[in-house]
Amino acid sequence: MTSFANILLKWFRDNGRELPWRETHDPYAIWLSEIILQQTQVKQGWSYWERFMRRWPTVESLAAASEDDVLREWQGLGYYSRARNLHFAAKQIVAMGEFPQTLDEIKSLKGVGDYTAAAIGSIAFGLPAAVVDGNVYRVLSRYFGVETPINTTEGKKTFTALAQSLLPVKEASAYNQALMDFGAIQCTPQSPQCVTCPLQESCVALRENRVGMLPVKQKTLKVKERHLSYVYIRCKDYVAIHRRGAGDIWQGLYEPYLVGEDNNGVDLQQCLLLKKNVRHVLTHRILIADFYFLETEARLELGEGYIWVHESDLERYAVPRLVELLYEEVHAVLGNRK
Repeated sequence: MTSFANILLKWFRDNGRELPWRETHDPYAIWLSEIILQQTQVKQGWSYWERFMRRWPTVESLAAASEDDVLREWQGLGYYSRARNLHFAAKQIVAMGEFPQTLDEIKSLKGVGDYTAAAIGSIAFGLPAAVVDGNVYRVLSRYFGVETPINTTEGKKTFTALAQSLLPVKEASAYNQALMDFGAIQCTPQSPQCVTCPLQESCVALRENRVGMLPVKQKTLKVKERHLSYVYIRCKDYVAIHRRGAGDIWQGLYEPYLVGEDNNGVDLQQCLLLKKNVRHVLTHRILIADFYFLETEARLELGEGYIWVHESDLERYAVPRLVELLYEEVHAVLGNRK
């Protein structure tokens, strides 16, 4: 057990990634990085972290921002509930008077689970809490030959206990980061660097030729498809949009007219079809969208929640990536045609 940790720590000293949030012990900066990287690769999340830190360098400034501004800054990262939770948690921290410093207090923040709390707690405060994420599952599963499915209750308990048993208490921060980096750089999902791996002599998966079989993941429900039809309705330089409500994807983001059961007088046969069957993949569903354009002389009554925004101001309203694609299509096909 001790040799496993020691080998990882040595590997980390020689190969660990140089990341800006590792150059500080500011819990705000560390927390922000962990929220951004929950469903995002480092190379994409890096620029977002820098942008957030420039615009809101303290948790107080983030808490004072509007949700619309936070969502707009987050645009392009996806999983927008993270941005809403981030904003809410910033207000929680300000109300507490300081950044929480125990695992239970950190976990009380909106959007913070066991993994994120352990990462923040160990890195910012040296708390002896082991992190367990996709990289950790993969490294431990392969090295120890554990076949318990990682996406089951039993699997989560098994790997959490194993990770905690391996943790060198006095070096929790470095060890957790070492394990995460090792999974991201050395023990990768595809084509892991087994030939140069410092753990190769004692790795069960390598010895038994099971590297490609581990970790085991239990099959889940089939991803569902959902069809959407968007109409970019323009009237004398103004475009109709509305903000999506709770209980569905993209809560709090904006979108143009979405055709539903009640089309409010919008006849798709009178609209210009810009593009059909645009595929956009989310975690649990595939969206297939049709993009339309409609120019009107008078503003249509589109139903509750719709507002008319000048085209030049559209960029002020945060939208999901699929709507960005629609905007790009409008510009490509129609340009600034009136």
